[in-house]
Amino acid sequence: MRIGILGTGAIGATLARRLAFAHHDVVVANSRAPQTIPDDVLSTGAQGVDARDAVTNVDVLVLSVPFHRLPALRPLLDLMPDGAVVLDTSNYYPSRDGHIAAIDDGQVESTWVCEQLGGRLVTKAWNAIGAPSFATKNLPAGTTGRIAIPVAGDIAEHRALAVSLVEDTGFDGYDAGPLTQSWRLQPGTPAYCTDLTSQELEAALAAARPGRGPERRDLAIHVTDQLGGDGSDGLSADDFIRLIRLLQR
Repeated sequence: MRIGILGTGAIGATLARRLAFAHHDVVVANSRAPQTIPDDVLSTGAQGVDARDAVTNVDVLVLSVPFHRLPALRPLLDLMPDGAVVLDTSNYYPSRDGHIAAIDDGQVESTWVCEQLGGRLVTKAWNAIGAPSFATKNLPAGTTGRIAIPVAGDIAEHRALAVSLVEDTGFDGYDAGPLTQSWRLQPGTPAYCTDLTSQELEAALAAARPGRGPERRDLAIHVTDQLGGDGSDGLSADDFIRLIRLLQR
């Protein structure tokens, strides 16, 4: 399968390595130029290309860019093949210099993204795992305690494809239903960055409460800012997971 990836941050870089290692034909682009992509991102066979080449002639396009930059990608996505599947790894966090009113008023992040991309449907994937866990906690299928990653989208075939690709990156894929339910796997919810197995994830998705996620998200941001703003090293990756779990009580 030919997969394009836009973004070489922590999640995008790991995706490029894992999906290429799983024998997919992976092309990856960043916001600068192919020669600026670190060698380790391409170490398992992914090819660095210009952004235009990452969206043309692909079966799947993965968007792994900062949330506020998604609307600017619309002209690129207009170049995609009609049948290509779009997977989005992003999450919305309020910026210090502004906010997106529609989301603050309760619109689901994923439906807002679809609107900004000209109505193109996206499937949410790999957004509910932290970058450190994604980089280090992959396990072979069938391993006890394997972490599950939820996916959400309006087309069942796209969700099934996303689940399969999640499996290829070393985690159990979990079908979390349509985009209207994707708020259950966004920041501040019991399923977000809590490193759960499939059975635990099912219960966490069901336990999510409408409207509570943004409140818990903002509280987590405040705590991590306070702990990291005094010159200390702040929270470790495992401490952050414990904090997110604690805030769900």
